[in-house]
Amino acid sequence: MTGLRSPEEHPRRSFRTAAARFKALAFDAFPIFDPRPIDALAEALFPGNGTRLVELWRNRQFEYSWLRTASGHYVDFMKVSEEALVFAGNALRLQLSGETRDQLLHAYLTLGVWPDARPTLQGLRSAGVRLALLSNLTPDMLKGSITTSGLEGVFEHVLSTDRAKTYKPSPDAYRLGVDAFGLAENQILFVAFAGWDAAGAKAFGYPTFWVNRLGLPSEELGSKADAEGKSLADLTAYVLD
Repeated sequence: MTGLRSPEEHPRRSFRTAAARFKALAFDAFPIFDPRPIDALAEALFPGNGTRLVELWRNRQFEYSWLRTASGHYVDFMKVSEEALVFAGNALRLQLSGETRDQLLHAYLTLGVWPDARPTLQGLRSAGVRLALLSNLTPDMLKGSITTSGLEGVFEHVLSTDRAKTYKPSPDAYRLGVDAFGLAENQILFVAFAGWDAAGAKAFGYPTFWVNRLGLPSEELGSKADAEGKSLADLTAYVLD
């Protein structure tokens, strides 16, 4: 895996004159959108249990999406999220009212961005790099968070895997980026938030960068990201170095 210098070790560069390694970048949603307010909301609603609720909820969100893909019983990610939340609440014996459930689900429609997202996206666009989102989130989730964050018009393509009626890491999900950009896989850098997504994108054929904000080890799935960093500043250094 390619090592990166810290942002401070890179000389100042003009984004407009820097040569990019890739013609396009396809981002998972969460290198851009910050899910931490969901954690805070859960803790406010269930003091002392919010962290456990969110951890179990998120695990089941992805487990349910993978199980539904494998079994051929697709529903969109909002429905998966609702089912996973109900399970998590039941497992922890929490009183999850319809109003509370709706509050937590609605938070996915209004996510803000990580502090480094806007300058990174602006810099990449200035360097002529084409940008897309490629996410398991529904079109409404993506549209709502783009609007909340003031990122309208930043992404050339906003791709929900709902188009393919499947979820990452299915090859049909990753192929949406190739089809949208009209480029070969090796011309598109996939930017992952989760280690499993980095492994899946790499196995599909994308060069892959893992924004490992949580400092987790790589998944042992037979393929690893080409490079990783802790922030989008590290991504910029890799793409425009």
